[in-house]
Amino acid sequence: MSTVRVAVIGLGSISDSHLTSYQRHPEARLYAVCDVNEERARKKAAEFGAEAIYTDYRALLADEQIDAVSICTWNNLHAEICIAALEAGKHVLVEKPLCKTVEEALRIQEAVHRTGRLLQVGFVRRYDRNVQMLREFAAGGEFGDIYYAKASAIRRLGNPGGWFADIERSGGGPLIDIGVHMIDLLWYMMGRPKPVTVSGNTYRKLGNRAHIRHLSFYKAADYDAAHNTVEDMANALIRFDNGASLSVDVSFTLHAKEDSISTKLYGTKGGIEIDPSVTIVTEKYNTILNVTPQVDRTGFHFESAFQQEIGHFIECILTGKQPLSPVEDGVALMKMLCGIYESAALGKEIAL
Repeated sequence: MSTVRVAVIGLGSISDSHLTSYQRHPEARLYAVCDVNEERARKKAAEFGAEAIYTDYRALLADEQIDAVSICTWNNLHAEICIAALEAGKHVLVEKPLCKTVEEALRIQEAVHRTGRLLQVGFVRRYDRNVQMLREFAAGGEFGDIYYAKASAIRRLGNPGGWFADIERSGGGPLIDIGVHMIDLLWYMMGRPKPVTVSGNTYRKLGNRAHIRHLSFYKAADYDAAHNTVEDMANALIRFDNGASLSVDVSFTLHAKEDSISTKLYGTKGGIEIDPSVTIVTEKYNTILNVTPQVDRTGFHFESAFQQEIGHFIECILTGKQPLSPVEDGVALMKMLCGIYESAALGKEIAL
């Protein structure tokens, strides 16, 4: 195989990043698109040059011309489409989160092992060049033992509504939508230690704040101000078997002065700040130094990270190497996310 023929299933907003990245990749051929909205499917096919158009993913998976698929649907469809695609002999790149529940995650993992197909989870933050650089430093012992990490991703007004705000389709609110990225980024940088307990809180206090004027925010295509069944905000503490811990807080809406994001890790030899821009904190000659690496971009660049993610997926298919974000990591993240929701519901720390 010299060219991978790919299809994208689900043509909402995130699909454009997949479609664009495949279109730009010299060893990928965007062959087909699929969406329940036929008009949208035809528009995307025309825009990105796809040959085949489907409105039923089952029909698409029966097409022997297709080698691999990107799954960009609502979260509640991830598991069934992943498993069906694997069983149809397709390689799979599935958007985060892997699915909605741990049980679904384990079924997907079993299908990966049974079929021998490749599955890559869309943890795009791992593929950012700065993160890859810092992970190399961490693996080389630059920061010593990383024992504490914390992340915060606060939107003061940013509930997208639509399927994002429908727990049946999404599985949750900012925790499963934004928090999954933040937790995975920290966990990956820490060397993926085994999580043992979680303590979490979720809050539904403000709703979607559709009454707010004079300030715009992204709204899903199926935005409905009357429907919102997910949390506004969540926070959590995760403990690992090596004694390290991770804290995170995320929100769709909060009485905060401004939107903010920060990602920090602390080790015995140094510290790292990834968001909002890369800084390394270390000691030399009995002096604390704040070091700014000389890189093309000091902050996260979504477009290039996505191109790296798609490029890695194509490389893994062509070479047989294992993905940087395998199904096992998707399962681990689902255990942490679902554990946080369970802890919040029970009002106590739980063991994983």
